[in-house]
Amino acid sequence: MKNPPLDAASLSLPAARRSSGIVGDHLALTKPRLNFLVVATSAAGYYLGGPQSTDVMLMAQAVAGTALVAGGAAVLNQLYERDTDALMRRTRLRPLPDGRVSPADARVFGIVLSLAGLAILAARATWLSAGLALATLVVYLMVYTPMKRRTSLATLVGAVPGALPALIGWTASHGSIDMGGATLFSIVFLWQIPHFMAIAWLYRDDYGKAGFPMLPVVEPEGRRAGRQAVVYAAALVPVSLAPTLVGLSGTVYFAAALVLGLALFVLAVRFARSRSEASARALFFGSITYLPLIWIVMIANRL
Repeated sequence: MKNPPLDAASLSLPAARRSSGIVGDHLALTKPRLNFLVVATSAAGYYLGGPQSTDVMLMAQAVAGTALVAGGAAVLNQLYERDTDALMRRTRLRPLPDGRVSPADARVFGIVLSLAGLAILAARATWLSAGLALATLVVYLMVYTPMKRRTSLATLVGAVPGALPALIGWTASHGSIDMGGATLFSIVFLWQIPHFMAIAWLYRDDYGKAGFPMLPVVEPEGRRAGRQAVVYAAALVPVSLAPTLVGLSGTVYFAAALVLGLALFVLAVRFARSRSEASARALFFGSITYLPLIWIVMIANRL
């Protein structure tokens, strides 16, 4: 059987440049910007769950395992959603809908990443952290991803695997979940809802074209999306103070978490009232600023 001919554009590119394009496309499938938050969250969980003298090598291995599982999940999610990604303006140029990576290659790549991450966590962290990582994969791919096409409640389900990296990092160093791990999980879980509501509002037309029943799609006026953003931002304020109460951090963190939580709540209220592009964008940027700052202050106040 003859190999298919290369097109003229491919022949004109140096081999190194074509290879860098392939590497870049496969890297893009792992959603590296989103994975950066996973890395930061799991690293924070590991540090906060362990003793003061953290083993940096073991932490790096646990974080790497978590990042590989998250990257594999992102690849397999995009494989499943490549048809709907092709319908949305913000996702139609991703490697799979654009045809730069084949579904077969993406499937192998996603499975290899996921298995490698699970193996690292099982061998170099704890079986509990590996089990939580496996649960992340199962819930994200087998529950949340198909559920997205059926109901807006998928957002709440998707917040569970989104919050598990904090718990994976915690259990990798601590060995059990207890109140500290549950607190970190709860912070990330609650934080995601205002964050998701802002994204859903900004890209509601795209989600509508693809048939995803996000709240701003099924209720275009946005009142329910605004209420959810406010309710979960309000719940986040007292929960974010819990690390001080359970001994994970000190009074400096308590004060900073209170200020940050109230600021995010104000942004959520403004979004709920106006439901404008500007207020949604402000809530989005406020949310992606909130989480890294919370981790930084929590860790710094423990040093």
